Amino acid sequence: MSEIGLYGLGRMGGNMVTRLARGKHRVVAGNRSPEPVEEAVGHGAVGAASIEDMVKQLKPPRVLWSMVPAGEVTDHTLDEFAAYASPGDVLVDGANSYFRDSMKRAEKYTAKGFRFLDVGVSGG
Repeated sequence: MSEIGLYGLGRMGGNMVTRLARGKHRVVAGNRSPEPVEEAVGHGAVGAASIEDMVKQLKPPRVLWSMVPAGEVTDHTLDEFAAYASPGDVLVDGANSYFRDSMKRAEKYTAKGFRFLDVGVSGG
C-alpha cells in the first residue's frame, strides 16, 4: 500500500485526501485546525495533530504534500516539513505558486537532499 502525508485540508486538499483514501492509499492528513482532520479520518485517512506528527507517522522515503495557499504560508509549511523529514523525502508544493518562487524552493530543498515537486493545483 502506498502512503502519503497531506497537509492543508481545505476544499482541494480535503477532496484529494478523500479520493486517495478511497483508492486504498494510506493518507496521513493534517491541518492547522482539527475539524478538517476529523472529517478526513471519517473518510479513511489517519489524523495528524501537527506537521511533526504527520511526518513521524510515515515511513521514509516519505511523500509530504502541502495544499496551503501560495506565498509565505507555503514557505512556512515546506520549512516545517524539512525540519522533520529526512534526505530523500519528497516535498510537494500543491499551491499555485509563482514559478520563480518554485525554482528558489527547488534549489533550497534539493541542496538539503530532498526531492521537490511543484504541482500547482487549481479548481476544487
